[in-house]
Amino acid sequence: MSTDPRAGEAGTQVEPEILDELLSMRASIDNIDATLVYLLAERFKATQRVGVLKAKHQLPAADPAREKNQISRLKRLANEAQLDPEFAEKFLNFIIEEVIRHHQAISSAGLGSAAVAPGETADDAAAPHESTDR
Repeated sequence: MSTDPRAGEAGTQVEPEILDELLSMRASIDNIDATLVYLLAERFKATQRVGVLKAKHQLPAADPAREKNQISRLKRLANEAQLDPEFAEKFLNFIIEEVIRHHQAISSAGLGSAAVAPGETADDAAAPHESTDR
């Protein structure tokens, strides 16, 4: 019986060799999840820059034609990758909604004309700054 927290309930229910295989698979999943988080962070940094540019030039936060094309493209890619295209569409729609929300916040905060420091997102620039003397 394993006390390894990664084992979860399986640690008390399976033989050690099966548990080792399960933990190996879960380690791969954990690595993929971490990669997804970092990729999403990079994606949102890029969309923040787009939001600042849109606000600066008074462009609308949403771009339905672009969004439609992106959804079609991602559904094709999902199908090629043997991922449910409907899931891919739901996932992208969730991201698009969040990006639009960020763009609207940037625009309403008047950040299109404000400089965003390197490594800082528009959300960071809009947030009240705390002292860094810690």
